[in-house]
Order: sequence, then C-alpha cells, then structure tokens
Amino acid sequence: MNAVVSGHESHFDTPHGPARTVTARARRSVATLLLSHGAGAGIHTRDLVALAEALPRQGITVVCLEQPWVLAGRKVASPPATLDDGLRAAAARLRGSTPLIVGGRSAGARSASRCALDLGAVGVLALAFPLHPPGKPDKSRLHELLGAGVPTLVVQGERDAFGRPEEFPPEVELCVIPGADHGLKVPARGPVSQEEALGIVVEATLEWVVREAVGESPAG
Repeated sequence: MNAVVSGHESHFDTPHGPARTVTARARRSVATLLLSHGAGAGIHTRDLVALAEALPRQGITVVCLEQPWVLAGRKVASPPATLDDGLRAAAARLRGSTPLIVGGRSAGARSASRCALDLGAVGVLALAFPLHPPGKPDKSRLHELLGAGVPTLVVQGERDAFGRPEEFPPEVELCVIPGADHGLKVPARGPVSQEEALGIVVEATLEWVVREAVGESPAG
C-alpha cells in the first residue's frame, strides 16, 4: 500500500532537530487532530492516511507530525521524552481557535497520552496503543493511558500482539477492528476487508471527536 499523507507541509525546529507537519485542512474546521506516528515508520501509514483523507471533509483538520528521527533518515526511534518534545513543539505552532485532540499510533499514542493535559487537549486518540511489549504483559503501559486526564478513544486491532482488546480494563473506551494486527492490517480472508477496516477507524474517530470534543454536528 503506497499510502501518502497529502497537505500543506511545514518544517520547524525541536530540541532534537528539525521535524515536519503535513496538514490536511478542513474548509470550516470545528476541531484539530494532531497525530504522530509510531516507532517503526513515519506518517504514511494506512490509518493516518485514512484519517487525513476523510476527516477534513467532515470539518476536522488533521495535522500529521513526523518526528526528527524519521526526518533525519534514522531507522531507530529516539527515546520517549524526545517524542514528547516533538509533539509539544508541533502543538505550539497550532492556532488555538478550535478544540485540540492529540493522538497517534503506537509510540505516538503513548506520547499523546503523556502530553495531553500539558497541551490543553480535549481528548486523546490512541491508535494501536502498545499496552505492553509482545509476550510481556507484565510490562504494562496502562498507567500512561489512564493518566491522560482527558476523554480517550483506543482503536485496537483484534489480534494486536502489543495488547488485545480484552486486556484493556472496562473503563477504557475501545473501538475494535475485527481481525486486525498492530498495524491495523487485516488478513485477506478476514471478517472485514482492509477498506472496511479503515472505514471503521474513520467512522469511530469522527463520532468520538464530535461527541467528546466538538459537541455539534460535523461540517458537511
């Protein structure tokens, strides 16, 4: 899948080197969703691309943050604290005229959970939250998720080795993608197609953002 986030590109400095954002702007924005990527890839993953393509048509501006380590061409993600610095630097550049939701996939979801309150966000969107390393449920990161301090939606694959949906406590709001793995990829003969899976991601995110952050109908 040659997924590409398209929109206005902006480069800026962080304490750990240059980063960039790609902004897919809504014509009449009612909310801004700032998303960062995981530790294994940049912003051009199927879920981030799907959200950046679909949500601006519904009145939600999507800003995808590419961290300095990716922009520099490195293969290994930098430490968690540096990801938080990058997220803060990106959020500082946003205008505060609409409610801010922070989120991301995997490591980006962890960073959003850690930073949400400091950034004045009204919600956290956690795509494929890495509840624990594969095969190590004792090394839980649940405290980060529960410590976000704002309404949080977790979008989790049914077969995610970093945390299956049933491993999350009942107080966590979950959207489960049938048959999906950590990359929200579904098998060819699974219960839903890849297109349907991404449709679930988009629809669940839209409904949640409108309900928790906007409190009104999305723009047409």
